[in-house]
Amino acid sequence: MDPESYIRYLLALVFVVGLVLAAGYGARRFGLGLAVTPRVKGQAKRLTITEIAALDARRRLVLVKRDQTEHLILLGVNHETVIESGIAAPKTGEAA
Repeated sequence: MDPESYIRYLLALVFVVGLVLAAGYGARRFGLGLAVTPRVKGQAKRLTITEIAALDARRRLVLVKRDQTEHLILLGVNHETVIESGIAAPKTGEAA
């Protein structure tokens, strides 16, 4: 291969990498990426996912903790169902 072909391949690679970076920038700019809420320094997280259990290929049970209360949610392909709400969170160090 002649040097001109190598230069063309290099320029094509730079062009494709530039397109990927531009698409990533556009996605973040217009909110198409992951939704991340900024936290104030020193502020504790109020919402956490405690546990996830797969029931089958389409459904999952998710235990979500908000403040000191846990909620059991069934997530499916087209629906979400709250199974139980207001579960008291176990104390730290308590056996599961």
